Amino acid sequence: MRKTSYKGPKDEVRALSAYVKLMRATEAVTARIHRHLAAPELTVSQFGVLEAVYHLGPLSQAELAKKILKSSGNITMVIDNLEKRGLVKRERKQDDRRFYSIQLTPEGRKLIGSIFPRHAAMIVAEMRVLSSAEQEQLGFLCRKLGLQKQGAATGT
Repeated sequence: MRKTSYKGPKDEVRALSAYVKLMRATEAVTARIHRHLAAPELTVSQFGVLEAVYHLGPLSQAELAKKILKSSGNITMVIDNLEKRGLVKRERKQDDRRFYSIQLTPEGRKLIGSIFPRHAAMIVAEMRVLSSAEQEQLGFLCRKLGLQKQGAATGT
C-alpha cells in the first residue's frame, strides 16, 4: 500500500487510498477520452444525452437525467442548449402529455454518429492497459461499489 499523509486506522488509510486512486484514475481517463468533444463544442453532459438517445432511442428528461447522472434542473439546461443547436427536439408523449420525449434531429444523429466511433475507440485504447480479465474484474468491482446501498458502509 502506498504511503499516505493521513495517519489513521489501517482500514481508513486503505479505504482513503483506494478512493483517491479511483478518483484520480477516473479524472485522468475521462479527461483524455473527452478531449475530442472540444471540436464539436459539446460538453460531457451534452455528449451523454446525444449518446444515450442515439443508442436507446427517445427518452424522457427524467430517464436521461438518471442515465447520465445529472439533476433534473441540470438536464433541462443541457437539453435546452442541444435544442438551440438543432441537435435534439422535444415531443410530447402521446400517452402522457405531461412528459416530453427527447429525440435526435437529423443533425444530431449525424453529429453523434460521426463522433461516437472515435469515442469508443479511445475508450478501448485507454482500457488496453488492463487485460480482458482485469477489465471484467474492474467492471464487477465498480458495479459492486456503485450499487452499494446508501448508508450501508456506516450502518445508517
